[in-house]
Formats: sequence, structure tokens, C-alpha cells
Amino acid sequence: MSDNYDVVIIGGGPGGYVAAIRAAQLGLKVACVEMRGSLGGTCLNVGCIPSKALLHASELFDEANGGLEKYGIKTGKVSVDLKKMMNHKDGVVTDLTNGIEFLFKKNKVDYVKGRGKVAGQGKVDVELNDGGVQSINAKNIVIATGSDVANLPGIKIDEKMVVSSTGALSLPKVPKHLVVIGGGVIGLELGSVWKRLGAEVTVVEFMDRITPEMDGEVSKTFARILKKQGFKFKLKSKVTAVKTTKTGATVTIEPAAGGDAETVKADAVLVSVGRRPYTDGLGLDEAGVKMTDRGQVDINDHFETNVSGIYAIGDVVRGAMLAHKAEDEGIAVAEIIAGYAGHVNYDAIPGVIYTMPEVASVGKTEEQLKEEGIAYNVGKFPFTANSRAKANSQTDGFVKILSSQDTDKVVGAHIIGADAGNMIAEVTLAIEKGLTAEDIAYTCHAHPTEPEAVKEAAMAAGGSPIHM
Repeated sequence: MSDNYDVVIIGGGPGGYVAAIRAAQLGLKVACVEMRGSLGGTCLNVGCIPSKALLHASELFDEANGGLEKYGIKTGKVSVDLKKMMNHKDGVVTDLTNGIEFLFKKNKVDYVKGRGKVAGQGKVDVELNDGGVQSINAKNIVIATGSDVANLPGIKIDEKMVVSSTGALSLPKVPKHLVVIGGGVIGLELGSVWKRLGAEVTVVEFMDRITPEMDGEVSKTFARILKKQGFKFKLKSKVTAVKTTKTGATVTIEPAAGGDAETVKADAVLVSVGRRPYTDGLGLDEAGVKMTDRGQVDINDHFETNVSGIYAIGDVVRGAMLAHKAEDEGIAVAEIIAGYAGHVNYDAIPGVIYTMPEVASVGKTEEQLKEEGIAYNVGKFPFTANSRAKANSQTDGFVKILSSQDTDKVVGAHIIGADAGNMIAEVTLAIEKGLTAEDIAYTCHAHPTEPEAVKEAAMAAGGSPIHM
């Protein structure tokens, strides 16, 4: 293994490993430093991928446990082998992390297992997992260390009784009562897993609605659907203390605006109040790298810091903390370093919540458009009027498309429905390419499919839906 590289990337998550592969494809000599001992970052190891494996498995259990009767399918008594379900999840993670190692070898990326630190301009020191320190010279350094779990003051996460998203992926048994602190994506996804497997789930959210960053109408519809599924919500509330014993936890909850406290008993408590950039021990201060007030690495439009040759991407920089956003930035920064024109369109970054139904969005919300004074049209179409959704008995939700009143260009889309995560891709492409609602409306969609609801919503933005 050489000690001289064109690019050294610190962090082997979605942003880092994609940047490494793309840089190698462009002819650069590349090393990727990762301390976890397996590639893929939080997303693949303890985030996106294992949670989706459990979400899918729990959906299948929920269907078999009475959900199939409406189709005339009788299953009898159904039970959960939690250990086998967890083994399936772990197997998926192992296969995919091994797959990235294979891609590194295929593209001749050197994989250094250890904790990387910027030791000055053009130099990275790695505290190797197997012992010792390796010094690496690099013409360019990319910080792609991702994010870590955020916590609340006074609450200790022990990953047993009080868990982060990591611990919630590996609970040894189904809790009778799970309290989720935070009504965002992670809490609602993992709450859904354990709710389907038999837990009572109570979500405590500081704001007046769950998923407060999403389109307001979607958020209200989402909450109504989750309540029908058995979720309990305590909105405009805050958790001020969690006391644990050997048998459970007592959660103290107060109104966000102040008032009398109440206590709730739980078998497990999930703290899901967001994530923070992971910049600990990277030597950035010593290297003179400028940080933002929010603890993020400050970068310019080319992902470069104030120190020449040091770049940053992904969760450590501004923007949504999403794996696919980090991947796009990884490709862009590799292309910029190689002398090409890398670019990311931040107006075309979709977000998805993988509950049932799924919730997906891209671009502006109605609230943002109103705040920015942008005149817009709304096209909406419910899945109750979509033939495929009707045939599948998955009629919860709708598609909403927002277009500019002046140009008809699509500026936002919000979908709540069984296959929303896949359907949002069409509208993301429309925003990326500057297409209009009319462009979508006049594009032939296969029948019968759920994406026909996207077409109908686009037609509705122009005032002419057919099936509504």
C-alpha cells in the first residue's frame, strides 16, 4: 500500500465510498480511511439498510397476522422468531458491506481500517485498528465522516433500556410499551417496526405536529393514519427525565410551553431527536479548517474548505442528512478534484419515510412557497381514485404536485401512499430537468399502476384531472 495519493477520503459511508470509487474511475490514486471496520457508514451498518430490512419483515408479519383476510387468505396463528428476523437483517448488512469492499478492489481503491486525522495540509495520520499509526500523504483530503446520534441533556443512552436508533435495531425482545422521543423520520420508522411486532408505541414530539419539516397537509394526514394503526402521540410536549430500573423506565413529560408534568412507564425508550455532524478527533481545528455555528464543516460551492486541498461532503456539511445526498456530493467532489464540473441540485433531493404507507417529498412545501412569496398551483389526486391502489387495498394517501403559476415548472411534490418512495423519483427528475406539470401530464403512464396518480395530480395542477 502506497503512502502517496491523489485523494484520501476519511469516512467510508455513502458519501465517502462513492467519492472513492468515482475518483478511482477518473484515474486518481485513492485511499479511503474508515474506523468502523466495515464500509457503508451509519446508513448501511446501523441505519437505512437494517431498518428497512426490519420494516419489510414487520410489514410481512403484520399482513400475515390478520392483514391478509380481506383478500380471502386465512393464515391461522402467526408468531415472530425475533432472533431469526435479526439474523436476516444482519445478513443483509454483511452482504452489502462485503459488496463495497469488492467494489474497492475492483476499482483499485486502497481501504485503510483505522481512525483518520488531518495532520496538516496534505497529510493524514491513521490510528490503525490493528495497532500502530500510518501516515499518508495526499494532494487532496475529503472529510466524509457522517453524523452521530444527538441526545437530550440529562438523558443517558445505555443502548439497553434507553436506546438510540442503533440500539432500537437490536432489541432482544418486543417491548410491551416503547416511548419514542421525537416525531421525525427515525422515530416513526422504528416505532412502526415494534408497533407491528406487538408493542404499544407512544411518540413525544416538541412541535405541534409530527414530521414538522414536511408539507403540513401530508403531516396531518400521516398522523391520522398512524393513529389508526395504534400510535399514541403527545404533541407540544418535552421529555425532561428518564429514570431506569432493572425492569423498565419512567419517562417524565411536560408541556413544551410549561405546565404540570406527567410520568409514563415504558419497557424501552428510543431517543430520536436528530443527528449531529461527526467531527470529533479529526484535527480540523489544528489544521485551521473553519466550522459553522452549527458545528458543520464550512465549505464553498465546490465542497472545499478554507484550507486549500481539504474538502467535505455529506452529513458534516450543510443540507439534509441523507445518504443519497451524500452520494451525489461524493460523485461531485470526485469530479471537481479530477478537473471536471461536479454539481448537486439541492432543489432535487428527495426524502422518504419508509413506514406503511410511505411518505415522500421533493422540492418546496406549500408553507415554503407562501413564505417566499412564490405564486403556485396545486394538483392533488387521492389513491382512493387510483385503480391499482384500489385493487391492492392500499388507498390511504394522495399525490400533491406544486407548480409555478408563471412557468408551470414543477417546484415541489409530496406523496403519501404505499409506494411513495419509488414514485417520487419521477417528480425528482422533473425538477432536475426543469420540466412542467404539463410535461408529466402528457407523459403516458402504464395502467393500472400507482404512478398514474402522479400523472393525474399533474393534470390537476392544470385544472383537468380525468378520474376525479
